[in-house]
Amino acid sequence: MPDYKAPLRDMRFLIDNVFDFHGHYAALGATDATPDMVSAILEEGAKFCENVLAPLNRSGDEEGCHFDNGVVTTPKGFKEAFAQYVEGGWHGVAADPAYGGQGLPQSLGLVLSEMIGSSNTSWGMYPGLTHGAMTAIHAHGTDEQKATYLNKLTAGEWTGTMCLTEAHCGTDLGLIKTRAVPQADGSYAVTGSKIFISAGEHDMSANIIHLVLAKLPDAPAGTKGISLFIVPKFHADSGERNAVHCGSIEHKMGIKGSATCVLNFDGAKGFLIGEPNKGLNCMFTMMNHARLGTGMQGLCNGEASFQGAIKYANDRLQMRSLTGAKAPDKAADPIIVHPDVRRMLLTMKAFNEGNRALTYFTAQLLDTAHLSSDAGQRQEAEDLLAFLTPICKAFMTDTGLEVTNHGMQIFGGHGYIREWGMEQLARDARIAPIYEGTNGIQALDLLGRKVLGSQGKLLRGFTRIVHKFCGANAEHPQLKAYVAQLNQLNGEWGELTTKVGMAAMKNPDEVGAAAVDYLMYSGYVILAYLWLRMAIAALVHDDADFAKAKLATCEFYFKRLLPRTAAHRAAVEAGSECLMSLPAEAFAL
Repeated sequence: MPDYKAPLRDMRFLIDNVFDFHGHYAALGATDATPDMVSAILEEGAKFCENVLAPLNRSGDEEGCHFDNGVVTTPKGFKEAFAQYVEGGWHGVAADPAYGGQGLPQSLGLVLSEMIGSSNTSWGMYPGLTHGAMTAIHAHGTDEQKATYLNKLTAGEWTGTMCLTEAHCGTDLGLIKTRAVPQADGSYAVTGSKIFISAGEHDMSANIIHLVLAKLPDAPAGTKGISLFIVPKFHADSGERNAVHCGSIEHKMGIKGSATCVLNFDGAKGFLIGEPNKGLNCMFTMMNHARLGTGMQGLCNGEASFQGAIKYANDRLQMRSLTGAKAPDKAADPIIVHPDVRRMLLTMKAFNEGNRALTYFTAQLLDTAHLSSDAGQRQEAEDLLAFLTPICKAFMTDTGLEVTNHGMQIFGGHGYIREWGMEQLARDARIAPIYEGTNGIQALDLLGRKVLGSQGKLLRGFTRIVHKFCGANAEHPQLKAYVAQLNQLNGEWGELTTKVGMAAMKNPDEVGAAAVDYLMYSGYVILAYLWLRMAIAALVHDDADFAKAKLATCEFYFKRLLPRTAAHRAAVEAGSECLMSLPAEAFAL
């Protein structure tokens, strides 16, 4: 397994030079997020992730979680690491001070989450799901529910989950069968079975608070009849065990240190959170948080893979450079001199650094949506978040998977061998395009609900930002050719959207046929904008070597990766006929 080192230089570059986190915090009144505090979180968080979590990554994968008659035990060292994490105050970094949190901006919590996910994706699932549960309870719970649960969740004494899907319904939550029957004391008896519940049962906390989607007896059909319930493993008042038990854990391709559970609710006592039949709206608060976190997993596994690949490419000797020996004193040259290896390494670097910029850009919007005193600013940030969330989830996980595959490829046959750790990163990365709504579902959400559903309003909210940027930098002495390229794609983006919208008015299948390619096109254009922002900041950076590398990677992105937009546009314009004309029965074996 590659040794993980937090990429602090690149993180600081984004925080200090590209996005000016310090000015951003000052404008929002986040006075506790001082430069010294930010620096301390980076430095100490890096130490914890490098020294505590990273050494458990391979051993956690090899050992996995243990299931014994409903009891789940996490891999050796996981429980102790969580105790150390909680003791260090990391769990409540961005949580509400009213419930014991530090009240720092959400963006700092995401910066920390990147380091956690890069060092140990499986371990990071446990606190990650808890933060989502805390967000939902904070947004939709009653004062009593907040007082009952948030203090313990913030302190890390309890952890949380989200219990959505069932064996028969997948993403179509309108089909769920779990029922919640009102009781005389105001609670509900929740009965049903949920699958794929990350951190649904484990030994790392004293209690687990499940947020469960279920239907009331008189609920309308479909998603309009879904309600959300808090169902604790142990009752908060008496400490007695509730009627919820783990039936099994999944045997998975990756993230084996994360317990993925079947949970059976047998008349378990639950408490309605939010309004009846509005559960999906409440859960979206948690799901959007989870989707951003899942998008980051593409970056996290990609970063770990890149760190392993770059070291190996410098050490591994094989063949001579096509332009003559670069290490004449050795039997062969290091493989980093070969163009194809450079292609893979630069692809990894360009996606990782671009996706990190997208994460931090989105994190600032989270801050604004939560902290701004200006209602207009909050709404603008929320609209941009609604637009960017499916792109973050799908684009970052698809490209993250590509990055981890390149990492394996650079190692050649050794990449396929377990002890090097590269195959684990690819296995761990593979789930991210699937869970929290498959990337196909994210694409439908983006194109169908967010873009066409808003009559293009949410798209224009972002394209205006790009248009303004391109206008301001149209004559940039070093970058104007790339600015022109971005400006052309930005205009083309709107034209493409109009074409799909017009076609969809005649045939709704056009949306489904175009969605994935439309999302990927969008992701490439967004990263182009962010790469130019990074390039402009790099031109005045005081570290010449760092700036040179950043500018070279920007050039690679524009010349080698951004042209992929042409293929995605062509696929969108090809329409649905070539997909739907073949009858379903023709696919039979």
